[in-house]
Amino acid sequence: MKIILSFLLFVGIVSTQAQKREQITSPDGRLQLTVEIGNIITWSVKTGDQTIIAPSPLSVTLGNGEIWGQNARIQKTSKQTADNIITAPFYKKNQVADIYNQLTLTFKGNWGLVFRVYDDGVAYRFRNLADKAFTIVNEEAAFCFDKDYNTIVPYVKARHDKEKSFETQFFNSFENTYTHTSISRLNKDKLMFLPLVVELEQNRKVLITEADLESYPGLYLNSGQKERALTGVFAPYPKTVVQGGHNMLQGLVTAREPYMAKVEGKRDFPWRIAVISTDDKQLADCDMVYRLASPSRIGDITWIKPGKVAWDWWNDWNIDGVDFKAGINNDTYKYYIDFASRNGIEYVILDEGWAVNKQADLLQVIPEINIRELVNYAMDREVGIILWAGYEAFRKDMENVCRHYANIGVKGFKVDFMDRDDQQVVDFVYEAAATAARYNLVLDLHGIYKPTGLQRTYPNVLNNEGVFGLENAKWAPASTDLVTYDVTIPFIRMAAGPMDYTQGAMRNAAKGAYAPVYSEPMSQGTRCRQLATYIIFESPLNMLCDNPSNYLREKESLEFIAGIPVIWDETRVLEGKIGEYVTIARRKGANWYIGGLTNWTPRETTLDLNFLGNDKYQAILFKDGINADRSGRDYKREEFELTTDKQVVIQEAPGGGFALVLKKTE
Repeated sequence: MKIILSFLLFVGIVSTQAQKREQITSPDGRLQLTVEIGNIITWSVKTGDQTIIAPSPLSVTLGNGEIWGQNARIQKTSKQTADNIITAPFYKKNQVADIYNQLTLTFKGNWGLVFRVYDDGVAYRFRNLADKAFTIVNEEAAFCFDKDYNTIVPYVKARHDKEKSFETQFFNSFENTYTHTSISRLNKDKLMFLPLVVELEQNRKVLITEADLESYPGLYLNSGQKERALTGVFAPYPKTVVQGGHNMLQGLVTAREPYMAKVEGKRDFPWRIAVISTDDKQLADCDMVYRLASPSRIGDITWIKPGKVAWDWWNDWNIDGVDFKAGINNDTYKYYIDFASRNGIEYVILDEGWAVNKQADLLQVIPEINIRELVNYAMDREVGIILWAGYEAFRKDMENVCRHYANIGVKGFKVDFMDRDDQQVVDFVYEAAATAARYNLVLDLHGIYKPTGLQRTYPNVLNNEGVFGLENAKWAPASTDLVTYDVTIPFIRMAAGPMDYTQGAMRNAAKGAYAPVYSEPMSQGTRCRQLATYIIFESPLNMLCDNPSNYLREKESLEFIAGIPVIWDETRVLEGKIGEYVTIARRKGANWYIGGLTNWTPRETTLDLNFLGNDKYQAILFKDGINADRSGRDYKREEFELTTDKQVVIQEAPGGGFALVLKKTE
């Protein structure tokens, strides 16, 4: 079976064509991108005397043997500048600055390259200018470095992890913890999914990802093709796909075509991105993917409603103190709906189990569930219903399913188990977003690759998994370090977009006390850590993962979670270091919400809040209790007026955190 590797060797290419150089700098003049055009095309990035990206080749090989990038001849060169503001309705800030310099190259053969340089990074993409259909066999996407730098990478966690075949790795859930090692020590037999980070000298870091991924396979990286380089790998286009896998809800590729993408005509291809930071906290407030995404394709968005969701699956429908048998039935969901209504929770989700098992037919509902009755019950209580849907069940009857459930009054779908990012699945995701939008339905995408800006293009796509979220606490062994992962993802995975991490556990385990329990799961770290994640993690459709019975016993925590916004007007990352700690302040209206997380090292955090100016605030602080290092549930809630010096000192326990709400008083 042919696997597409995106690296062409430099040797053996002979031509008399003269080398041509084009350069472009960032708006602040600090980053310089150089494009060398000769026998091959390379791009590189420097800042001062420091090499950020060493000369790296790029090319595209077409099905007819033509290679864009080999002995290329420029027809036109142009440069542009932009200083724009993007309105961001469901994001971590309500406006995004889009300021860049751009170099556009048009080549003989009806193709082009576009390079953009921002103050915080660079991006490039290929462009097809011919109005004809063809196939792409390979794209050469390389990120070369001048030294053997350390990396922080997520390997693909394949179903058959011991196999070296890339083909088995193309079927995966895009969830794993991070490996911290040098480029030379990376496993050459494994694929890495994006985003990932390369650690340079002088505290600089390069975060690599992609944006505007549409009708094209997603980019993986591998270290086995060239020394000190990360090179692209793409899943070939599926030739045959059979229904199977989890409850017959997945598409299993049994054969692939000798090409990776089909192109129908003129179009731009995905952006290849290198975000460049001088301080880790810059990565936790990165807008590069959002900037580079295509603008919204939905006219009226007033019907789109972000919010929080009372969720059933993580807590295994394990409620108590009721006079009915808890489980997947109407009585249980009415309990969830009543809980959501009384506490201002916008949605209740019916996760897997409401549709007949192994039929992959969303119109076949189990007899214990009456969807119409539940929707009407929820509507009367101002709660929306979201339905879980497996990939194959949703894909094969998408239009009818959306029409039917929208007519009933369902508000959206959580679509799961795509577990691929070849062109076929990427096409499905766009079709699903567009179809759902026609019926005023929101989407939460699970079992999916990292975000690439779809939440800007289709704002009804409110959330995206592609994260090693809290669901893993139901089965991950005690050796799994979720606490360190929690203080890594804000700088890496979250740079790509929102994360459906599904936080909110009320059973909280101090170090050494965690164990996987499927029906009564717990989190690693403290209670305040869980509360802080509602501020730290970007999530416009945010789950309450624990069961209503547990929340009702923890009314202070419930009140905090229920009152936290899910979209923001402003974001400030106050401090942070990858894998160690992070503190983020977010504003909604006149009020500020500040969250902090630490790893297993206890930490004293001093908040300098002088950016608040002379305004006065009433503060509500949730902080780790004095015994939180032994009992993860131990916390203390304090209320006080923020003093004029705007200094707050907080002790964070091992695996701890804090959440501070500042309500403006005058």
